[in-house]
Amino acid sequence: MGKSRTSSTHVELERKFDVPDEAVTPSFSGLTAISRVDTVRTQCLEAVYFDTAGHDLSARRVTLRRRTGGSDAGWHVKLPGNAVHPEARTEVQSPLQQDIPDELRDVVLGIVRDRPLLPVARINNTREVTALIGADESVVAEFCDDRVTACRLHPDGSPAEEQSWREWELEVTDTGAPDAAALLNRLTNRVLDAGGVPAGHGSKLAKVLGTTASGGSVDHRDPVHQAVADQIDRLLECDRAVREDAPDAVHQMRVATRQIRSLLQASGYDFGLSADAWILGELQALSAVLGLARDAEVLGERYRAALAALPADVVRGPVAERLVAGSQRRYQAGLRRSVAAMRSARYFRLLDALEQVSAASPTPPGSDVEHTMIASTIAASYRKVRKAAKVARHTGTADTGGEPVAEHDHALHRIRKAAKRLRYVAEATGDTAVAKRAKLIQTLLGEHQDSVVSRTHLLAEADAAHAAGEDTFTYGVLYQREVDLAARCEEHLPAALKALRRSVRAAR
Repeated sequence: MGKSRTSSTHVELERKFDVPDEAVTPSFSGLTAISRVDTVRTQCLEAVYFDTAGHDLSARRVTLRRRTGGSDAGWHVKLPGNAVHPEARTEVQSPLQQDIPDELRDVVLGIVRDRPLLPVARINNTREVTALIGADESVVAEFCDDRVTACRLHPDGSPAEEQSWREWELEVTDTGAPDAAALLNRLTNRVLDAGGVPAGHGSKLAKVLGTTASGGSVDHRDPVHQAVADQIDRLLECDRAVREDAPDAVHQMRVATRQIRSLLQASGYDFGLSADAWILGELQALSAVLGLARDAEVLGERYRAALAALPADVVRGPVAERLVAGSQRRYQAGLRRSVAAMRSARYFRLLDALEQVSAASPTPPGSDVEHTMIASTIAASYRKVRKAAKVARHTGTADTGGEPVAEHDHALHRIRKAAKRLRYVAEATGDTAVAKRAKLIQTLLGEHQDSVVSRTHLLAEADAAHAAGEDTFTYGVLYQREVDLAARCEEHLPAALKALRRSVRAAR
């Protein structure tokens, strides 16, 4: 934190093709999107690829290389696309230096953790680049004719047997253009007509190592195991985003952490976990650390909107500085705490443990055992909601100003946590009706809990403002708004609980 960034990021939309040595390069004339073709240059590219001894990066379709030659010499990390845009890979570049730049190490730290990064392959490429020019004289795509020589590197750095091949590569330069995918398809047809076939490898490194990347979670498992595996993948994606302070990243990482914990709690026996398992406590601790930044972020957004909705004559004193700017400062402090925790051996061991849990043998999909397990998991999760609701009904409310007592607030928060756990299990198992009703309760009581936290914060800030001789009128206005909001949320709770009960009964 506090260091200027020297890396740059862009998105690539490209396809690779296997091609015989004697193939003639395709013609792109006659395409409406291409006005002319320029053979720009021949490049001699030399790259050394780095990974852990267990090829953890390759297993998740991530590559880290140091490349010399060409127009983009330097360090590069390539990240895989997602389910929506599987061919769109993100590349992070950093200037050429001898050692792995800290910024790029951060990008992959959630995957490699404290395992050393070693040279695993050397790839030399003689590349002929053809620029495809559009009507506005801009380069709309590039076609690369690559002649590759490569070898694996043994742990001691010595080379294995050399491999050589030829491949073609198409890349659309403006990946944000509405017709980018269509243009890539039209160009692909020309390449296929010239004898190219879709490459049997995702990257040159994958071909050298002979690895088949899983990209993360394993398919064909029971739905709860699959949901846990998917959320672990999501957690690692959020890990990268938090380290670069991307918008909403802390929130999404905290959601993934809590969802994993909820699913493991609801199905602990099937994962070989006890109720007090170490991994559950570590997930809770990670969520708490992330909560320092997330809670400040929520309050800042909440107060910004609330103050904007008030008449100007009601906003008195430097209330925005205390509530909004103060929340932003607390967010930055919380973010630093989060990133520090995410560099620790404790965090790395949690990620190791999560992957071990994910890899454990699941219940065979489609089996009677799986069906019984799902039904019992949903039933057990719903019983926790009912129990929490019963406790909340008996805590009552305060008789002054209609403000709920602290015990009642805690009871409502327990309903929310139980409903959230039920929602995640129902989503994982495809029970959309139960998931929808549980989410409504989670949302209602999430607003209620945010109001509880906000009221506590408003009291503290009002005391500080009073001590500084500032007008505290606006704090009182905001406090009463929070009281009213909490009451409205609680009014809707009985109907939401009844709707959930009907959905659970219908699902049996």
